[in-house]
Amino acid sequence: MTAPEAHEPQEAYDGPAVLVVDDTEHPVAVTLRGAFQPLDGHFHWYGRIAVDPALDAVRSGSTVRLRTAHGEAAGKVADVDPWGRFRVSGTGRPPF
Repeated sequence: MTAPEAHEPQEAYDGPAVLVVDDTEHPVAVTLRGAFQPLDGHFHWYGRIAVDPALDAVRSGSTVRLRTAHGEAAGKVADVDPWGRFRVSGTGRPPF
C-alpha cells in the first residue's frame, strides 16, 4: 500500500474507499462531504456508502474505519436509506 497523499481536508470526495469493520476490509465506493463547524471547532464529515452485498453483515451503529488514497479516519455507520446505502459520519480529520 502506498502512503496517503498529504493535503488539506477538502469539502467533498466521490470515489473508491476501503471500509474496515471488525478488522475486515471491504472495498466500497463513497460520496462524502464535510465542513468545519465553528460552534464546536471540529471538522464534521458525512456521506453515503454505495450498495454492496458484502456489507450485509454490517449493522447500523457500527464503529468503522474509512480509508481513501488521501487518509484514514474513524467513523460510524448509521441508517440505511431507501436505496440501500449506509450513512457514514465522523468528526476530526476526514479520510479525504
